[in-house]
Amino acid sequence: MNEALNSSRQIAQLNDCFRQTFLGGRIQMSAGIGALSEYHQSAILAQVQAFNNFTPDNDPYEEHDFGCFNYQNQRIFWKIDYYNRSLTEGSDHPADPQKTSRVLTIMLAEEY
Repeated sequence: MNEALNSSRQIAQLNDCFRQTFLGGRIQMSAGIGALSEYHQSAILAQVQAFNNFTPDNDPYEEHDFGCFNYQNQRIFWKIDYYNRSLTEGSDHPADPQKTSRVLTIMLAEEY
């Protein structure tokens, strides 16, 4: 098995754990999501946590770092980005949780 595949699997596991628990990183919501009621925000967060519809189209690198779904006739995007521990630049080692901070951004597709 090659190193890139192992790295992608490890990144996917870290991303899944973070997305499903919201532990080990930061969550950001766009202005559009923030303008929704707490009820709708909670429902969207629950859908992000439960998301499991990864396909070659939305997950070409098999890292489980992006997803989209419909909620109340709106298209919702979520994306996990990798930063260094000080959040000043991108991480060179997203498979290493000691060197990487994960940031999950949730937004309305129209805000992209």
